[in-house]
Amino acid sequence: MLKRHLLLAIGVALTGGAASAAEGNAEAAKGKISMCIGCHGIPGYRTSFPEVYPVPKLGGQHPEYIVRALQAYKSGARSHPTMQGIAGGLSDQDMADLAAYYGGAK
Repeated sequence: MLKRHLLLAIGVALTGGAASAAEGNAEAAKGKISMCIGCHGIPGYRTSFPEVYPVPKLGGQHPEYIVRALQAYKSGARSHPTMQGIAGGLSDQDMADLAAYYGGAK
């Protein structure tokens, strides 16, 4: 638990804002991943909007990083039109659940 609090504190310091304190539930995320798998669930997938680039793999990513990235898209600190639209509709609990799911996936 101390490690999680330390990572959240680091997240706050790195993003200049509050990191989510919601506890993620990977099982609950199974009903929320449909918006992610279309791009992030395809090995080697490349998108063409707004420019061509490889879509990052989410499975195995650090949950705290996923939450911070989603928060940054939602706030506008990170710019990608599709991700801003998706993150804009997520609650802190949704973000924590998705992070728990993908953080435990390979």
